Amino acid sequence: MDLQLPVVDFASSDRASTSKLIRQACLEHGFFYLVNHGIEEEFLGKVFDGSRRLFSLPLQEKMKLLRNEGHRGYTPPFAEKLDTSMVSKGDPKESFYIGPMAGDKVDSLSNQWPPEETLPDWRRIMELYYEKVVSVGKTLLSLIALALKLDEGFFEDVGALHEPMAFLRLLHYPESVSDSLDSNLGASAHTDYGMITLLACDGVRGLQICKEKDENPRVWEDVAHLEGALVINVGDLLERWTNCFFRSTLHRVVSTGKERYSIACFLDPNPECVVKCLDTCISESNPPRFPPVRSGDYLKERLRMTYGETVNSLTMLNGLGPISQL
Repeated sequence: MDLQLPVVDFASSDRASTSKLIRQACLEHGFFYLVNHGIEEEFLGKVFDGSRRLFSLPLQEKMKLLRNEGHRGYTPPFAEKLDTSMVSKGDPKESFYIGPMAGDKVDSLSNQWPPEETLPDWRRIMELYYEKVVSVGKTLLSLIALALKLDEGFFEDVGALHEPMAFLRLLHYPESVSDSLDSNLGASAHTDYGMITLLACDGVRGLQICKEKDENPRVWEDVAHLEGALVINVGDLLERWTNCFFRSTLHRVVSTGKERYSIACFLDPNPECVVKCLDTCISESNPPRFPPVRSGDYLKERLRMTYGETVNSLTMLNGLGPISQL
């Protein structure tokens, strides 16, 4: 039986009850559904249609938009491997990153867009979706602050949402996985690096979570699709902020014999924001587990560990966000 995640009604006027539900969901699952989020179903259909149009282009056309040092653009199949303990050559998905669109200071780090004549109206649709989903994420963080028994403006007040690192990632999983691979995974097991992820899915099965990431063997549960909902999950940086009170849950995508599309928005703090264990998550029996860390430094180190390469501070400050996907 598929796992039914908690359902949070974004349109509810009872913020106290909503924040309590979010608190329980983040304690128990690290995942929940967000319904009535205000992104129209018809418009979301256009975004998915745009994603399909992009990935249906010939590979040589997509490679002209290859991901640059600003972490924007196309990532081909097998270009990355989330679970580095696996012996496969990489995850078979392909993806496309769109990063922050305001305040760019370095031209070479700007977003890459397919030509208008190739994909008419594509850029406008993606920019509008970026604006909508980031707005949802910022409002959701005010409810998460209440869930942590903080003032609802906490994340604004500490500077996390002043020019936050928000990245949109379009994802396409192939219909089937090659027999030459050592697993049937479209995306191998991982946790997200940052604050929260807002995921739109096309309805095709495949997403699984493992609530106890230190268990051996791991127990994986299939996440049911809820029509019209965004799937929200906690990232490692928020788990650190909450002193492991909220869980950043291990997850993966398995191949089901059907093409799968999803669109993830990774909403992370301004790189200069200092993340320290919250007073509301500390007690004598649960002292701080982590020292304070600057958000940009933390994410840069996670990238270095994942890719085995140095990511310079200039790149981070101009839009290098978390590399994680659903």
